Amino acid sequence: MIGVESPNNGKLFYNFNLEKKVRKNHPLRKLKEILNLDFMYNLLKDKYGYNGNISVPPPVIMKMMILLFLYNVRSEREMMETIPERLDWLWFLGYDIDEEVPNHSVLSKARKRWGEDIFKELFNRVVRQAVEAGLVDGEKIFVDASLVEADASKNSVKKLDDIKLDEQYQELVKRLDERAEEGVEGSGKINQEHISSTDPDATITSQSGVRQLSYKVHRSVDDRKEIITTCSVTTGSVNEAHVLEKTIAEHEDVVEAKVGTVVADSKYGTTENYSALKEKGIKTHIKDLGASRVHRGDVFGKDRFAYVAERDVYICPAGKELQRRSWNRNRQWTKYRIDKEQCASCELRSQCTNDKNGRSISRLPGDDLIAAGRQDAASEEGIKDLKRRQHLMERSYAYGKRFGYKRARWRALWRVSIQQLLVILRGNRLGILCRNFICRCRMFLITLNLRLKPEY
Repeated sequence: MIGVESPNNGKLFYNFNLEKKVRKNHPLRKLKEILNLDFMYNLLKDKYGYNGNISVPPPVIMKMMILLFLYNVRSEREMMETIPERLDWLWFLGYDIDEEVPNHSVLSKARKRWGEDIFKELFNRVVRQAVEAGLVDGEKIFVDASLVEADASKNSVKKLDDIKLDEQYQELVKRLDERAEEGVEGSGKINQEHISSTDPDATITSQSGVRQLSYKVHRSVDDRKEIITTCSVTTGSVNEAHVLEKTIAEHEDVVEAKVGTVVADSKYGTTENYSALKEKGIKTHIKDLGASRVHRGDVFGKDRFAYVAERDVYICPAGKELQRRSWNRNRQWTKYRIDKEQCASCELRSQCTNDKNGRSISRLPGDDLIAAGRQDAASEEGIKDLKRRQHLMERSYAYGKRFGYKRARWRALWRVSIQQLLVILRGNRLGILCRNFICRCRMFLITLNLRLKPEY
């Protein structure tokens, strides 16, 4: 017999248990089991007063921010409107079904009150938990950077000369000075003379021929289980090669282990990085930035000349010697040059130099370390790591796209940094929860496939 829909007039009394309405295998259940945010009370005790209205508990606010990125909700206003409709969210936040949800403004006020440090501490605690779970080795890390579109239009970019308000002008000039201290590069004078009146921290970058206001996210990923161990945000035009040593130091601090190998693309392959890392005994599986510049036309690069330390000479590709000629005190390099008569009669001259005085080579104090770093990258292990890096880092950033990492939700550098920490926090936390389960599922499927494989 067919059923007929009857109007729901509502009951006067309900026997309702929110705990029973959330399924046993809900991801938020696993997250709630290990998510201990009680440390926030001690960290934030100096940021709240002792009189006045009682605030929303900080752990509850942090859980709301985690939900914002976990489900990639478009706005905080929309999330607060959705919370009363989601029983699982109410349960996760500790609210009852008839309890009033706070205004969306508590989230923005909390971020401003707390600052970036509290989110950094939470991120570091998750990484340390991954270390304790055996998911992080710490010895080998993969490093990369990616641009994030700023929450500002290109139409907001103004010349400082066109800005009339004195107070705003002084503030924007201050932001430009801060950029100069960071070492902003990449777009030349554009970022030195122009600034966004909407988001002064964002800088103009060019990617695939398209210019936009951007920030840059720098990550390090551990080799063992692809856990992200560090995250920092800079303006979009900061050269990622300048951030490498800082990234390594942050990684070693949080995992409490020394880095033995760094894997990165050619943007990090500067002579400064090779020298600094090899001096610390770190393997540099980093593509050489100068490799693409070595052979300009048919000209031999410096890598084609072998240095003989015992005789303090260079041997050119034709087997002739370049002897020490001079030393520059200011630049701290030594000049080596071949006799111009020998160079003029060389069959390889057209591929080596156009200098009438013959080919010369400059040697810096750290050239031995730089050469050792390039050898690491060219080794069999280095080539293997560089191939793996392409997939590993792309996967790391691609996974974050579903949580809205690619575009800034908020404005100002410190707010974008908070956003990126929360995005990574989400991925690392669920990675800790699900990694072993996923591995068991894969092994089961492999075993099942072997069992079902027909015999020939």
